[in-house]
Amino acid sequence: MASILAVDDSEAIRTLMKVVLEAAGHTVFVKDNGRDALEFAKSHTVDLVITDLNMPEMGGMSLVSNLRRLDHYKSKPILVMTTETADYKKQKAKGVGATGWLAKPVDQERLLQAVTKTVG
Repeated sequence: MASILAVDDSEAIRTLMKVVLEAAGHTVFVKDNGRDALEFAKSHTVDLVITDLNMPEMGGMSLVSNLRRLDHYKSKPILVMTTETADYKKQKAKGVGATGWLAKPVDQERLLQAVTKTVG
């Protein structure tokens, strides 16, 4: 199973991701903003990052961009999970290195499908 870094400023979303993904056998680390997630990533490598787009301290776009500068995250999959639906935001996320996009609200089944599709 995969190790996953889940980043979201909503405690409810972090809890949902942790409970659902751990029940499926994954190891989940949660952070509530991009700055803390980036600091974690500097000393830990995970198989997948799932990040919100709009967060305090450092948003998802900056987090993705900064993760891609770390050698051990250059090719790791990163999914952006957000309520944003504008195509230009999706293109911008892809441009800074996001692998995929999940629209909120996300249910358990869609979350598990996305993780399985991304990391096997």
